Amino acid sequence: MYEWVIIGGGVHGCTIATYLLKNRKTTSDQLLIIDPNQEPLQKWKRNTNLIGMEFLRSPSVHHMDMDPLSLHKYAKAMEESRAFYGMYDRPALHLFNGHSEEILRNLNIFHSWYRGKVIQVRKDGDVWKVKTENGEIITGKNLVISVSVNDQLNIPEWAFHAKEKDHAPVYHIFGEDLPDLHALPTPITVVGGGITAAHLTIKMARIYPGKVTLLKRHPFRVHPFDSDPGWLGPKNMSSFEKVQDYTLRRSIIQKARYKGSIPRELHLMLKKLQAEEKIGIVTGEIDSISEGSAKECVIHLKENEVIKGRAVILATGFQSSIPQRDWIQELINNQQLKCAKCGYPIVKETLEWCDHLYVSGALAELEIGPVARNISGAKRAAERIVASI
Repeated sequence: MYEWVIIGGGVHGCTIATYLLKNRKTTSDQLLIIDPNQEPLQKWKRNTNLIGMEFLRSPSVHHMDMDPLSLHKYAKAMEESRAFYGMYDRPALHLFNGHSEEILRNLNIFHSWYRGKVIQVRKDGDVWKVKTENGEIITGKNLVISVSVNDQLNIPEWAFHAKEKDHAPVYHIFGEDLPDLHALPTPITVVGGGITAAHLTIKMARIYPGKVTLLKRHPFRVHPFDSDPGWLGPKNMSSFEKVQDYTLRRSIIQKARYKGSIPRELHLMLKKLQAEEKIGIVTGEIDSISEGSAKECVIHLKENEVIKGRAVILATGFQSSIPQRDWIQELINNQQLKCAKCGYPIVKETLEWCDHLYVSGALAELEIGPVARNISGAKRAAERIVASI
């Protein structure tokens, strides 16, 4: 039996593992991370690479290590000349990834890695039993659920019908059926107005200059971060924590997030590419999609405009509902776990859903607040869990 079992090996799961090990709350022999991918952070690396991200939106103090200056020290040791961007010292993606890999390598995290897909979680007395797809049962004293919503692609209804019924060349940028981006038929339409769409449009403009259109529903929303920095500390969190009504907490979180926003430099880059006629930018609401001549995709807007192309890439993010895993719902029912009306867990300040069962990421946002899904939320979750044991 393990002391700690963490379900999910992304940024959140690995950050919690880092804090547990560095605070000597457990050892690599007594820790197991269960994840369907071959190695830590695999989906994070895939997704950020796909959209062509160069710099993170998070400032340099948000990373997986405990020392706030750890990333700066790593950059200095690596003699990185182009390590950070802007007034908030936002790190280059390759720097953040290299730093994360070094932390996990030094902790021998691969010794604690188990590749597998969880299908059931049950409690037997004081022991958690985690069943994987291959039938293996893994037991642990403490369990952390660090799964994300990144498997729940947000595909608009018009796109679903076009893809499923008409087999139109419509793809979600994070979908498993995404073809090679360097071999797409042109023109190409990128659908979305947030940071993913911005990164992707800039990348596609480099590959196909003059043959890319960014289609968004709303004017650009320009903010340095995806919520006010006050949510990182007591300025905003002190009043949030006093709210006992979880429906109100959900409303506060929704209002606090700058959904579909982009930082200033991406906005300027998009406008520059537009001025150079390397991309087109259209604001409008999509009504439907049809097939035109020569295998064209014709997007019909509610404003009676049309956009013609031969491939559509959705950069429309993920569904905001609770991570949809059958085993989570079964666990809720079997353990009678408390949930708010929105379906998300009601947890203690320690992030315990019940004794020895912890959550992080989206599952912890009614306690952590608007930053729960971010890297800063991973650090805050790790700090709370470690402080509670």
